[in-house]
Amino acid sequence: MKTIETWMRKHKVSYFGATKHPFILNIRHASLDSSSFKRWLLRSRITSLIWFKKEAAKWDVQLTSITPHKTNQNYCRFLESLMQPDVDYAVAITAFWTIETVYQQCFAYCLEDDAKTPAELREACERWGSEGFGQNCNSLQEIVERSLSKVSDDVKAKAEVTFLRVLEEEVEFWNMSEGRTPSEQN
Repeated sequence: MKTIETWMRKHKVSYFGATKHPFILNIRHASLDSSSFKRWLLRSRITSLIWFKKEAAKWDVQLTSITPHKTNQNYCRFLESLMQPDVDYAVAITAFWTIETVYQQCFAYCLEDDAKTPAELREACERWGSEGFGQNCNSLQEIVERSLSKVSDDVKAKAEVTFLRVLEEEVEFWNMSEGRTPSEQN
C-alpha cells in the first residue's frame, strides 16, 4: 500500500472533516449563507489573486483595507515555515499536494450530478473541482509518493504531520469562512 493511501485510511476522520466540511456541504446543498461565501473570498485572497478580484467584484466584496483574520495569518505562517531551507522537499510537496487535493475533492463534490450547487457558485466550484484540476492533483500525488519513497522514516513522519496540519488548517479556514470563532468550533 502506498504511503498516501495509508495516511488517508489512518486519518480518514481528519480527511473527511476537511473535504466534507459543513461549508462545503452547504454549497453542495444550496444552503450556504452568501455572507459565508463572501467571507471566504475576502479571506482567501492569498492565492489566484486575479480570479479572487473578479469574484469579489461579482459578489460586491471590498478587498481594500482589510485586516487578515487570525486563522488566515496562522495558515500563512505555517506555509511560510515550509519554505525554510531545512524543510525537506518531500515535506513541502506533501503540503502542496494536500492543499490542492482538499480543494479539488471539496469542490468536485459540489459538482456531482446530485449536487444542488447554486449557479452563482458553480464557477468557483469548477475552478478547483474540474477533472483537469483533479488530474493535476493525481500528478502531484505521484510526485509525493516518489519523493516519500526516497526519504528516511523521520522525514516521512514529518510529512505525515504536515499532511495532518494542512487538514487542520483547512478545517479552520472553512470554520472561519462560516464565521465561527475558535471558541465556537469546539
